[in-house]
Amino acid sequence: MSTDPSVSADELRRVLREAAFTRLYQFELETFAFGECTLRVPFQPALERPGGLVAGPVFMAVADVAVWLAIMTRLGKDVVAVTTELNTSFIGSAKQEDVFCRAVILKSGSTLIRALAECRNRSGNLLTHHSATYIRK
Repeated sequence: MSTDPSVSADELRRVLREAAFTRLYQFELETFAFGECTLRVPFQPALERPGGLVAGPVFMAVADVAVWLAIMTRLGKDVVAVTTELNTSFIGSAKQEDVFCRAVILKSGSTLIRALAECRNRSGNLLTHHSATYIRK
């Protein structure tokens, strides 16, 4: 099996640009390799909850999208896979700062795909931990 990504950086950036649900967050591709992807969520006031903290759904969204793109690095951009389960543990908080999320595919079977994702701030402090299961359609 090849360990080269099945997509290019331009293809992943195009997916982020063209998927309407990702535009709100302004996700930016940081890095990717076979079976992994790191996204950055630039800080924006619209993503804050009261108290100036980055809202919880932002972490869940970036983790889900990072896993989705990590799947594409293994199976190509045309793969149809959807989230069946996303478990999130909130460990820290981000206040008026960018969030970075790295997703790694643990196992890619013929039907189910299992992954982990972690969100951190620029200093590397762990903010959230996610486990995800996708199903191939």
